[in-house]
Amino acid sequence: MKTRLFTHDDIAQIIKIIKDGGIVAFPTDTVYGLAARYDRKEAYDLLKQAKQRPDNKPFPMLVESLEQIEMVAELNQRDRLLIKRWMPGAITLVFNKKKTVADYVTNGFDTIAVRMPDDQFVLSIINGVGIPLLVPSANISSLTPALTHQEVLEQLDGTINGVVMGQCANGVPSTIISTIDDKLKVLRQGPINLEDIERALEDTTCKTKN
Repeated sequence: MKTRLFTHDDIAQIIKIIKDGGIVAFPTDTVYGLAARYDRKEAYDLLKQAKQRPDNKPFPMLVESLEQIEMVAELNQRDRLLIKRWMPGAITLVFNKKKTVADYVTNGFDTIAVRMPDDQFVLSIINGVGIPLLVPSANISSLTPALTHQEVLEQLDGTINGVVMGQCANGVPSTIISTIDDKLKVLRQGPINLEDIERALEDTTCKTKN
């Protein structure tokens, strides 16, 4: 497979490749991401092969709206408050997945990790494809996430369809928070702290009651 180089001006081609089941890497507001549509098993298999991803690590999902989250996740009132306050941004929230989502998408797990990136270019790609995308970091599993298109090519050249030229300004992977239990739990620390999340949640809840 030949890995093509794209610029932001090639967004129509990028969207078409992903729509057709291909894999494209692009810079996000955190690190480079590797995108595939979630509803095609063959696209998932290509993504897993490129990442060399172990079966016990499901892929996270990028969305561009609350409506897209509702396509794949079961949400309660607290979940909606968290989404409203912290998305888009450098936070990934783990929800219970809907039964309509195929088991391969989460490697058989009952939960699904979702993030809304704070990046208009990436949001435009997701909107153009029209569904949530599976978007893990653009690197071989166990290696360092790529921050530039050159670093993507060093690891993944010849295994993906394309890469958007550029670099990531942040370079810090998102905070991952599990919402499954009554108490929120940090699964990976990133730019956003649990204390800030809980404080904002308490303030929002108090304002709602008042």
